[in-house]
Amino acid sequence: MRILYIAYPLLPLSEHSAGGAEQVLWTLEREMHRRGNETCVAACHGSQIAGELFATGDSNGHIDSFEKAAEEQKRRVFDWLLGGGASGFDLVHDMSGGFWPHANELPLPLLATLHLPLGLYKNVEFGLVPERVSFNCVSQSQMAEFRSLPRVLGSVANGIALERFAAAVVPYREREYLLWLGRICEEKGAHTALDVAHAAGARLILAGTVYPFLYHQKYFAREIIPRLKRAGDRAKFVDHPTFSEKIELIRNARALLITSEINETSSIVAMEAAACGTPVIALRRGALTEVVEPGVTGILVDNAVEMISALPRVAEIDPMQCRQFSQEHHSAKRMADGYSELYEKVLESGKALKFANAGVVPGDSATAFGADGRDC
Repeated sequence: MRILYIAYPLLPLSEHSAGGAEQVLWTLEREMHRRGNETCVAACHGSQIAGELFATGDSNGHIDSFEKAAEEQKRRVFDWLLGGGASGFDLVHDMSGGFWPHANELPLPLLATLHLPLGLYKNVEFGLVPERVSFNCVSQSQMAEFRSLPRVLGSVANGIALERFAAAVVPYREREYLLWLGRICEEKGAHTALDVAHAAGARLILAGTVYPFLYHQKYFAREIIPRLKRAGDRAKFVDHPTFSEKIELIRNARALLITSEINETSSIVAMEAAACGTPVIALRRGALTEVVEPGVTGILVDNAVEMISALPRVAEIDPMQCRQFSQEHHSAKRMADGYSELYEKVLESGKALKFANAGVVPGDSATAFGADGRDC
């Protein structure tokens, strides 16, 4: 299969990407390429991928540049595809969240993965979905939010490249700190993790990335810096950890705290923690009830007070059972299998649309296909 992936237009794609959607795309494209598919990713200059890169512009990460970057990405991709590049692909998989509304201009079927809760798609008109577009969600709880959206083909849970995680787990007695890891922004609730650690008298490492968006930076200055100062040497900030640094931080943590204030549609970091044999204490939000297995990979709570009370119970989690659960439920292979099935559905829907628009009855091979059996 020949697949064109569309990445988020502002930031380069690599194994060190902080955003969940970018991590999923990097992992999926790598797995699909490994299986012998021809893959290409439309992304920023400097992106590191397994197949081909179609560079769509430079990265600056500033949110006030998003519309300009998205428009530039769309223009370059469309010029390329409509200039003959489309003949090299079977379908387009939009992981950017913003490319699919223009799909009627393309001669290819398109699958758009929805990564966010419905409420965060503030400027997207889901009442006007191009005929060529199909959707998928990344969890059952997200599917429930989008139940009225047309052509949602199913749900494929996110996955991680398990072979990149060390098989050996660190004994709990050698673990000395709590960990919070992710994009540092208001909806992820990093300030709550600092409050929990402070109330429990525990050490906390806060690791992640403050994107160069003004409202993220204001949040960091307003809510995070004062709490880091209050904690003194009992809290540490690790800025923009690499993948290897991230894994070492997870492996050596007593527990990973997930303090999201929104209904998460998935949780890559919870999957990574399970793969490292590290328990999660998470607020019961959205798909976290699907990703975290209570008593096996972690503990679900309803508020910060319960999170504090749950801290002593993490020692009851067996690291090897935690890792085993991840191997059975969170693999990149499992995710790629799911997308392979969806791609077949997308191709079938694309053929049906082509037949309908051409006034051809499916099965009439004399008019629908060329002499070599390929679509005309």
